[in-house]
Amino acid sequence: MIVVAARIESTPEAIDAMRDAILTIQSATMNEEGCEDYTFSIEMANQGAVRISERWASKEALAAHFATPHMAEFQAAMAANPPKSVEARFFDATEIEMPR
Repeated sequence: MIVVAARIESTPEAIDAMRDAILTIQSATMNEEGCEDYTFSIEMANQGAVRISERWASKEALAAHFATPHMAEFQAAMAANPPKSVEARFFDATEIEMPR
């Protein structure tokens, strides 16, 4: 499983301006083959920061995601509302049982 943990540091106004693009990419991505989870959330303590949590069946599925029209639309929305920073980390993960 491929796990992506991303964070966009922006402003509440810019995030609000990107809301339609965020809703579009989140919905469309969940219908992609190999997508197991794709969630945007705004940090409670910093309304200008968005976290993106992704889970993919394979690297190939994630690579295909980067070539989709909804990804291009999202990137255009980000370009129109430039973030202060973007960080994305990619992990090859194995699911384990919750430690007790």
